[in-house]
Amino acid sequence: MIRLKRVYEKPLKEDGFRILVERLWPRGFTKECAAIDLWLKDIAPGSELRKWFGHDPAKWKEFCEHYRAELAHRKDLINFLKKKSKEGTVTLIFSSSDEKHNSAVALKMFLETTVNLDKTIKIK
Repeated sequence: MIRLKRVYEKPLKEDGFRILVERLWPRGFTKECAAIDLWLKDIAPGSELRKWFGHDPAKWKEFCEHYRAELAHRKDLINFLKKKSKEGTVTLIFSSSDEKHNSAVALKMFLETTVNLDKTIKIK
């Protein structure tokens, strides 16, 4: 199971394995305070895409398309996340104040719509 949660929300036991999926560490948080098990910054959108998007909901659909293209080249990280989510609950931690239009939401959608194969990721 894959869940989403803002870093500013209280960590709970039900979160399972907590993975920060942001390229930049959230200000004001230590690893212990944020209760992060793993910081997977390489799964986050590239700096250029992140800056272009700027959390503008009008750019959401195009952002998702570009991010999906980036994710297709991160097979090892995608397969790691899929494997981890089969072992138990994984919570993707993000810092955006927009809970509907952020890279963690796009990543979760990508993970839920891809097939895990050894050598290739196929999009349904």
